[in-house]
Amino acid sequence: MRHDEIIGNVQALAQLPDRAAAGRAVRAVLSTLAERLPSGLAEHVAAQLPPELAASVRQAAESSAGGRSPTSGERFGLTVFAGRIAGRAGTDEDTAVREATAVMEVLDAALTPELTGKIAAVLPADIRELLPADRAAENPD
Repeated sequence: MRHDEIIGNVQALAQLPDRAAAGRAVRAVLSTLAERLPSGLAEHVAAQLPPELAASVRQAAESSAGGRSPTSGERFGLTVFAGRIAGRAGTDEDTAVREATAVMEVLDAALTPELTGKIAAVLPADIRELLPADRAAENPD
């Protein structure tokens, strides 16, 4: 999926006023997701995204990798996830959750099913609830 298509889809799903807001939301969610994923998995996500978005994933994965192994991401739940997105996107936490849900739905369509399944498998249940219903149900705790 191309950059413009991802941004446009997120803008429509999250009912954002413009493409700039959608771009901020996408980058905020991708950066925060990359911190939560094992670095190897984050790299696989980056490899399937357009270069403009892959950079956000790689940068966040590299900066959060200090002191942890490539097989484990940072451990945090939905409250921290939403707080980090809100801080990055300049929104409140409720808006961040709504935007994250839209981004996760677009990512589900943009990435291979195998990769989105791996993402779902490593997320805690509360963050996994942001995924499309069929994907969230694949990996119950």
